[in-house]
Amino acid sequence: MALFDLPDARRPHPDTPAPIRFLPEFDNCLLAHADRTRVISEEDRRRTFTNNGLIRGTVLLDGFVAASWKLGPDALTITPFRSLPDEIEEEAHRLLAFADADVPIRVVAETAR
Repeated sequence: MALFDLPDARRPHPDTPAPIRFLPEFDNCLLAHADRTRVISEEDRRRTFTNNGLIRGTVLLDGFVAASWKLGPDALTITPFRSLPDEIEEEAHRLLAFADADVPIRVVAETAR
């Protein structure tokens, strides 16, 4: 892969895991790629992109979509697509602090479509 913007910049070791990140609805990471499989599987894309054109907030785990999330008035709800590490809670608390939301974190099983 060629890097054009900062070719001489320091890079992390290739085995360094990417941190857990909560991406908002309609995030550029999911919209701007011609080949989205670099960040999301086709199966997870169907879970994230709704039939009516909405794109759910997602959670990146090691650089790939692993869950969806929604901040509501009663809870931060996380719907995992696969097993998530305990560190997800730490990042969820950072999101809640950023949003100035004092709600519990709720992890739920995905419902059948």
